[in-house]
Amino acid sequence: MTRQYRAVAGRARNATEKTAGFWTRGARTVTDLVPGPPRVDLVPAVERYFELVQRTVDINRRFAVRWAEAVGALTGVVREKTESAGDLVRERAEAAGNVVREQAEKAEQAALEQAAKAEQAAREQAEQAQKERARQARQAEQAAREQAEQAQKERARQAEREQAAKAEQAAKAEQAAREQAEQAQKERARQARQADRKQARRAHERARERYEGRTKAELSDQLAKRELPKTGNVDELIERLVEADSK
Repeated sequence: MTRQYRAVAGRARNATEKTAGFWTRGARTVTDLVPGPPRVDLVPAVERYFELVQRTVDINRRFAVRWAEAVGALTGVVREKTESAGDLVRERAEAAGNVVREQAEKAEQAALEQAAKAEQAAREQAEQAQKERARQARQAEQAAREQAEQAQKERARQAEREQAAKAEQAAKAEQAAREQAEQAQKERARQARQADRKQARRAHERARERYEGRTKAELSDQLAKRELPKTGNVDELIERLVEADSK
């Protein structure tokens, strides 16, 4: 009976140690996986890992319980010792499970915090990019507006220059027309003066014809009748008579 108890207790202790060691290695493995910020989502992998561990614990627990039940027909002292060994197995397994769950919760919390930070950073980066795009859009709009205003001012200046050129050209044409009109008027006046002089000359010549061929005595008699001086040569007497006739 003592040998059977020792055998059952030894198997239960081995199962417990294996389970606790398995949990400990699993916890260390998970802890080693989460020292720095995870670059991928580790939560599904951690959950699958601990599901496998939990199934292994359950198998080892059932194995220990079967060995404990195998000695159910033993004496009360042996049964109590066996039950105590089973309780110890469960307590160790539960303690290891609690440690592993705490580590898993910490890893999950760290992963969630890292994911939240990454999401916040991505949101801030997106907002910054959106602000930058909005700023660039405003700058492009301002540049387009300034370019349109500059083009409008340039068109206005060009129109003013063209209008000034047209006005200057019209003024030059008007000045040229005025000068041409003045020149034409001067030419007409000159021609009129020439015509007047010609007419006066012809009239003078016709007036002289009345006295041409007369003697100086006859011319002197005509001057005496007009009470004009009779001194001078024939041409002077004729000119004096012509002048007196013109009056």
